[in-house]
Amino acid sequence: MRVDAESDGVARLSTGDKDDRITPVGRFIRKVRLDELPQLIDILKGDMSVVGPRPERPEIAAEYMEELPEFSLRLQAKAGLTGYAQVYGKYNTTPYDKLQMDLMYIAQPSILEDLRIIFATIKILFLPESTEGIFEGQTTAEQATHLSSRF
Repeated sequence: MRVDAESDGVARLSTGDKDDRITPVGRFIRKVRLDELPQLIDILKGDMSVVGPRPERPEIAAEYMEELPEFSLRLQAKAGLTGYAQVYGKYNTTPYDKLQMDLMYIAQPSILEDLRIIFATIKILFLPESTEGIFEGQTTAEQATHLSSRF
């Protein structure tokens, strides 16, 4: 990101390819997923798990908790490198829908589901089109149900 990306002090979510805060080098780093390497170190240290709700920046988490008090329930599980919302949700999935997916995962933990999420994550790494938005006219919950049946 540019050095002055958030010089006004306001934390912002990424707008994907249209995010003007990201430098050309940063686009490459994100494209090849090198930006995930520090999280692998956190997994090895035990601060994160492989599967679980993705951590949110504190400023953005606080903003979500004002609108969605149940957002704090995500803290019941250790943050993960990948998760249900990352595999079955998309960039344009609403915070509420991502929260629902995270809570579905937390409510029924299972090694089998973790393996499904890990394999789906690997698939997404090699199939960029699988990270596109939800189908037109379909809710995110319907999308998650549809996608989970494919894995």
